[in-house]
Amino acid sequence: MAFLSSRRKKVRLAPELDDQELGRLLKSLLATTRTGTIATTDLCVAQISRLLDQEPGDWDRRAHRMSVLADYLAASHLPRSWITREPRNANALLLQSWTQLVRGRSGGRLESPDDVVDACVRAAELLPHDPTPWVVLLGVARLERWDQSQTFGVWNEVLARDRWNREAYLSMLGYLSPEEAGSRIQVLDFVDALSARMPANAPCAATELTAQVSQYHAVLERGGFEALVARNHWSHAMAAQALDRVAHTWAQPGFLQHARALADLNSLAYALMAADRRREARPLFEALGGTVTAWPWGVGGDPVTEFDQAQRRATAGQ
Repeated sequence: MAFLSSRRKKVRLAPELDDQELGRLLKSLLATTRTGTIATTDLCVAQISRLLDQEPGDWDRRAHRMSVLADYLAASHLPRSWITREPRNANALLLQSWTQLVRGRSGGRLESPDDVVDACVRAAELLPHDPTPWVVLLGVARLERWDQSQTFGVWNEVLARDRWNREAYLSMLGYLSPEEAGSRIQVLDFVDALSARMPANAPCAATELTAQVSQYHAVLERGGFEALVARNHWSHAMAAQALDRVAHTWAQPGFLQHARALADLNSLAYALMAADRRREARPLFEALGGTVTAWPWGVGGDPVTEFDQAQRRATAGQ
């Protein structure tokens, strides 16, 4: 992960984060998909296939790239075209499944749940060691409200292949929340059990912080007086301790190595600013080099504007 001075970098929304190969592919897709020709489709598919075949066994990087591509191509014909041409290509199956999941989250339901499940099962058969089909299935389980035994069965399949899978932990965090199938107590138990055995720099290291930011957002959404005093959330022992545990280590160059490390630094910078811990947030903004993520900054308005204003407040008076 590159640590760059925020003063030399333009603030920008960058879903690829610091993945330069993925960033180049997104630019290429933007430039080539405008024509809509068969030759263009062939070129795009070849480029996507080449990227997803890189770094075999790096499940964390693979999930990041697949997730970003699925968001980018959710309204595109490309995933369907690819799977039509290569029905036994596991990458095609997974990208199509993930794009359908993205559309399902946006619309509140999957257009064809059975098709998504079937594609994930076929991908899992083709790539038995890959956790990615099970990560997508975990998203399906949440959206389709599968019973707990089925959901935890999928969860266990992910962990059997990738013990600290970031996507899976954050997905289970959402599943166990009061808004879905769980409760606040279940979220706390889940986070406590994870923190007791997880390496400090694991890909899923931001699970506890994500839970605290999500709870803070829930307070803001209530509006009225509670929203006005929402900052008090960060003075509560559990929230303050969650920040204390990571505020200094995460900012150290090279401490976080996983593919979405910059996304986690965004969350930490956001939380520190919400807690009015500006001095501790400064090195985070420098490490980010102007790279902005839609979550959590987008909750308060335009994410780039929110990030830029917070960065200015953090560095004021230096």
